[in-house]
Amino acid sequence: MKILVTGGAGFIGSAFIRNNSTAHILNFDKLTYAGNLENLLPIASNPRYRFLRGDICDAAAVDAAFEDFQPDAVVHFAAESHVDRSIHSPAPVIQTNFNGTFTMLEAARKHKTERFVHVSTDEVYGSIPEPLDADESYPLRTSSPYSASKAGSDLLALSYFTTYKMNISVTRASNNYGPYQFPEKLIPLMIANALENKSLPIYGDGMQIRDWLYVDDHCSAIQSVLEKGQAGEVYNIGGSRALPNIEVVKKILAATGRTEALLSYVTDRPGHDRRYAITTAKLEAATGWKATMDFEQGLTATVDWYKANQPWVDRVRSGEYQDFYQQNYGAR
Repeated sequence: MKILVTGGAGFIGSAFIRNNSTAHILNFDKLTYAGNLENLLPIASNPRYRFLRGDICDAAAVDAAFEDFQPDAVVHFAAESHVDRSIHSPAPVIQTNFNGTFTMLEAARKHKTERFVHVSTDEVYGSIPEPLDADESYPLRTSSPYSASKAGSDLLALSYFTTYKMNISVTRASNNYGPYQFPEKLIPLMIANALENKSLPIYGDGMQIRDWLYVDDHCSAIQSVLEKGQAGEVYNIGGSRALPNIEVVKKILAATGRTEALLSYVTDRPGHDRRYAITTAKLEAATGWKATMDFEQGLTATVDWYKANQPWVDRVRSGEYQDFYQQNYGAR
């Protein structure tokens, strides 16, 4: 199989590529601040893998990539994914997440691509009151420009199934964690700060509840949907481990040998959802997939990775890798 992966230099996209041992893959990525080709060093020399720098909003570049590679399938990860950034500056998330998805769908329709998996988020359901868990038919109640842009792109993708009969599935995953995650999300930020004895900022009272999904489990679920998912269906992907943020941070402090003196409670962000909770029963019944990574084990492995890869963290935080990309890809 030939798979065009968008956003393959990002955290989840690069993990999907690293974990795929059989397909021929074209990684189409703009290399924005969170795109890092160091994430793909383990597979960089594999003849099955190619990288092409490009913007999913650039219709000509996307069409050329389809024309040249002729993919059997698209796995669409590329997105602006940080809620805080979307609050401070909504335009990029609308442009990339909605308009970019439109560009990808149009190219896949034109080139009659056999399969399209659109990767989304459980944030489209908004805050879920206890004791409910959202299934795939739960109402969409977005709280941020980011989640609204993802909900819009989900509906757009599903409309291409209804209108054009394209073989499209949508996945909605809970909070991911694991190696190579850009240190702006909760777990890598807290690990990096703790290792440097810096303050760990906690929004509000820290009792916001999230379900935690190890990135490799997420990738195996996407592979299952790619192979066994039904056209026009939405599949939730969760780790079945819901915890308040403050508990997660305290576990990180314990794993890094730091004390709670580093905790710093700050003003909560606007529109901060209180509780995310999803059921993965549909995905498990359809594909046989199930999350396998225990959270404590996965968190320990993640902390150990960041401890062993401090130079990676330093380069990401300094932006050094971006200077390299500009020198090597800026004129291409």
